[in-house]
Amino acid sequence: MKLSVIVVNHNRCDLLKLALNSLIKATNGLDCELIIVDNASTDNSVEMLHADYPDIRLVANTINEGVAKAGNQGIEVSRGEYILLVNADTICGKDTLAKVLEFMDLHKDASGLSVRMLGAQGSFIPESNRGLTKSWITFFKLIGFAKNFQKTRLSDRNHKAWVEEFQTSEIDILNDGFMLIRKSVLSDVGLFDERFIQYGHNIDLSYRMRLAGFKNFYFPKTYIINLKSGDTPKFSWHYIKNFYGAMLIFAAKYLFRLPEITIEGMQVYPAAYEVEQ
Repeated sequence: MKLSVIVVNHNRCDLLKLALNSLIKATNGLDCELIIVDNASTDNSVEMLHADYPDIRLVANTINEGVAKAGNQGIEVSRGEYILLVNADTICGKDTLAKVLEFMDLHKDASGLSVRMLGAQGSFIPESNRGLTKSWITFFKLIGFAKNFQKTRLSDRNHKAWVEEFQTSEIDILNDGFMLIRKSVLSDVGLFDERFIQYGHNIDLSYRMRLAGFKNFYFPKTYIINLKSGDTPKFSWHYIKNFYGAMLIFAAKYLFRLPEITIEGMQVYPAAYEVEQ
């Protein structure tokens, strides 16, 4: 099988229907499967899936296992050569999946990719090609880790190697809204670290793939629409615990013994990556 598409859902029934309808159109003619991992939704998401999408594979958790563990559950039952993890609030373009698979087939050194993301009003989302929110950027600056993410606009805003909206280029971090990963790479580097309950799992996995010598790409020749709906309030205890807890986990994991990236004798992060216009 070519592709396994995994969607982790928690109480996003209406948005999930929109996402699935777009994914079904995008998978037309492709050798693929759709897998939904539901994290104990209470909004009739599971009932809706049974009634409207009986052919889609469903993993229904009885408790909210978190995004990282639920993603791993989907990966463990998947059969595809490629794994696509996509958010439940995402609308996929009709030819998006065909285009990204073609790119990955042509670029055998690519571990994974993210695509150009647009907001509900059609505006470009900067996290598409940097993978990090402003809070994570600030955090990496504070702990002195920013030098390990030279493609994420952390310092010099005129850096010649930065990725622009319509450039296909190697990047550091894959955005968690749309992560296409070669499954064989996961066999080498492992799955998501399940300590990252809701945030940071994509950053950790992307960094581990870079440490292992693989390449992550930003591919803007197609797009998704990210509705960004239902985010946890930023002043809630749930958000504070999971968001800032993820930062502490990351720091404890890497800060005190910083791994070096060595690829065939090259220094950590070359001055410029391959860029395609």
